[in-house]
Amino acid sequence: METSNKTVLITGTSTGIGKSLVKIFQSNGWNVIATMRKPENETELNKLSNVLVTELDVTKQTTIDSAITKGIEAFGKIDALINNAGIGMMGIAEASNEALMQRIFDVNVFGVIRTTKSILPHMRTNKSGLILNVTSIVGIFTLPYQGLYHATKHAVEGFTGSIQYELKPLGIDVKLVEPGGVETEFANNISLTGDNEIADYTEGLSKYMGTINNLLQNLSSSESIAQEIYEAATDNKDQLRYLAGDDARQFMEVRKSMDDKTFYETIANQFGLLS
Repeated sequence: METSNKTVLITGTSTGIGKSLVKIFQSNGWNVIATMRKPENETELNKLSNVLVTELDVTKQTTIDSAITKGIEAFGKIDALINNAGIGMMGIAEASNEALMQRIFDVNVFGVIRTTKSILPHMRTNKSGLILNVTSIVGIFTLPYQGLYHATKHAVEGFTGSIQYELKPLGIDVKLVEPGGVETEFANNISLTGDNEIADYTEGLSKYMGTINNLLQNLSSSESIAQEIYEAATDNKDQLRYLAGDDARQFMEVRKSMDDKTFYETIANQFGLLS
């Protein structure tokens, strides 16, 4: 099964961006280690040539180690890691459920750190490699009622920005891709922060939910975002950050043009939250 092609390990490939990434890399001649929590349920990716579908749960170190070992055994070398796995969360920060707080950080932050740490000995030995972390446009600025989710994306931005100083001298590149909204994934892969209702927040949350549902009608496809991630991974540019999706680029232009107070008022007004 070993080939001379480059090999990428991608987390979270059972749906959405992750599944699209596998197809794009594979169609461009890469070997792909397509990882997911329940590979036994996969019926499509395991039919592709030079694709190894295997278990990897970013919250379980043994599965991370096993996936890396199996990938190296299959293809000889891993050239790139794309940390794509993640979960969403929405709701009132004060009502946050402790278990969900722990869960989102375990997946979105510590999962990225675990997989990165685990692949680095292999990349250091090879004196080459790429770590690409998929975050979000909300890792740069913030929107209402997504405090925990935003916190995890800001954390990965900080982690990634810092480790570039450690890894670039060793021949290992580091990149961030920051998508905007992606169809189906945002709505389907999201948890509420908790079951507790707090009356003081009811009106604001209701206004927000009404507005966000309208915004969810104009999202990028997972295929288009995956294509942008592929291009970022393969462009050979010395560039840390990549915005992905037209809405991400538009939002960023707006953010750059405003100070904090003006941006707050603009977003709050858009969601009907200004009294």
